[in-house]
Parts: sequence; C-alpha cells; structure tokens
Amino acid sequence: MPESRRFPMVNQIKSILERSQDTIWQDAIGAVSLMILLIAGLHLPGLV
Repeated sequence: MPESRRFPMVNQIKSILERSQDTIWQDAIGAVSLMILLIAGLHLPGLV
C-alpha cells in the first residue's frame, strides 16, 4: 500500500504547511500569545 494512502492526514498537514509558509510564524506567535493571556487570566483571581 502506498505511503500516501496509509497516512492521508500527514499529506494534508504537509500541503497546509507548504501553502502557509509565509504566515506560519505569525500564526505561531498568535497562538503563544493567546496561551499567555489564558494563563495570566486564570492566575489573576489568585492575585487579587
């Protein structure tokens, strides 16, 4: 069985990464900043 038929999700991820090379770093920075905001928001009640 060909590799592309056994793991279609891997092929989809590869094609997405190839198409979004220009914006992948911006997306990663956005995801990290959202996680920082979430963690900070969850810790605020303990500080007040």
